[in-house]
Amino acid sequence: MSSQTSRTSGPAGTAVVFDLDGTLVDSEPNYFEAGRRLLARHGVTDFDWADHERYVGISTAETVAIWRTKYDLDATTDELLTEKNSYYLELARAGTRVFPQMREFVAELHSRGVPMAVASGSSRAAIEAILQGTGLDAHLTVLVSAEEVERGKPEPDVFLEAARRLGVAAAKCVVVEDAAPGAAAARAAGMRCIAVPYVPETADAAAFAAADLLFPGGQKEFTARAAYDWLVRTAPSVG
Repeated sequence: MSSQTSRTSGPAGTAVVFDLDGTLVDSEPNYFEAGRRLLARHGVTDFDWADHERYVGISTAETVAIWRTKYDLDATTDELLTEKNSYYLELARAGTRVFPQMREFVAELHSRGVPMAVASGSSRAAIEAILQGTGLDAHLTVLVSAEEVERGKPEPDVFLEAARRLGVAAAKCVVVEDAAPGAAAARAAGMRCIAVPYVPETADAAAFAAADLLFPGGQKEFTARAAYDWLVRTAPSVG
């Protein structure tokens, strides 16, 4: 962060809730490969990256439930979920890349004492494995998995639970998201949203257009300084 930003007073009264996959870390290649292996094992051999992109932002449980019907898979949803999570954890533990500017953003927020949480459609085991493997667990300790709430994104449950665990009103939370269902969930939760589309071609989606701060070029455009300065300028009044 620049010295100019570092001298700025922190965003008092604000908490930040991060999505994980595609937002903090580039885990989508691992999710694609886990899904490809799962489907290939069940006889679906033509699943490609374009197919995978349709499920970005949707929880793993919901994704495999869709696949079970779409591909007429001869396994229960729970069995498919367990199998995909197993493949994914193996890949995630072997290596997951943190987006550099996101790591810087998290570090700056931590240094300013800004409350933070991770709210993800992934399993809790997957969230913990990635945060531990990347070192982000040093700063991000409040975690919510879609497994722990009734409804996944685009419903607001996972974000509302994160706010509850942080002890912060939803109106004072800012969500950082890469997918349209997550941006829609943030709005449904009554939270502001910083949108960093994982697939820049989707930046004109209605949910992204309604975001409070949009980086239409995705991670190539996002900077920790721009996001932090925006938080400071738009911080709610304390009281």
